[in-house]
Amino acid sequence: MDQTPQSLLDRLRKSGEPDAWGRFVALYTPILFGWARRLGLGPDDAADLVQEVFVTLLERLPEFLYDPNRRFRGWLWTVTLNKYRERRRRAAALAAGDRRGAVPDEGPDPTDGFDRAEYNRTLAARALRLMEADFRPETWRAFWEHSVDGRPAQEVAAGLGTTPGAVYAATARVLGRLRDELRDLLD
Repeated sequence: MDQTPQSLLDRLRKSGEPDAWGRFVALYTPILFGWARRLGLGPDDAADLVQEVFVTLLERLPEFLYDPNRRFRGWLWTVTLNKYRERRRRAAALAAGDRRGAVPDEGPDPTDGFDRAEYNRTLAARALRLMEADFRPETWRAFWEHSVDGRPAQEVAAGLGTTPGAVYAATARVLGRLRDELRDLLD
């Protein structure tokens, strides 16, 4: 199977890609849950909000067109914040006896807890954990020891009984796959 790797976002737009949706949910659940908690929700309400966001994304992502001038993270945050606000309006309406027009204050500043570096770090770390199973153990170990642990390629090669060139090749394969997977998702 010799095909050009596609980003996760590209695969989500295609129908019949359950593996892509599973990967997306595994990548983004911790991020969305963290955002929900920062919005002040308890664990159960945060989990409910995350589910509501995923339902919206399931409907909207197939038609989502990536604009390189805008960030996917920003769009995802907007979807999350809108779902949060909908929940608050529903709760306020119920508390007020379904009084029309009952809208609570807007809540926390939407930029709080929305750090780009933290988002990128969390997403890349999560993607790497998920990708590990896609590589042979020797390839993964060469990549990890060289790139993450920062050990010299010659030292890693000696420990694995291979060449430094094989360590560099393993590192390039894993990092290339990570770039392909997260293209358009990182900012």
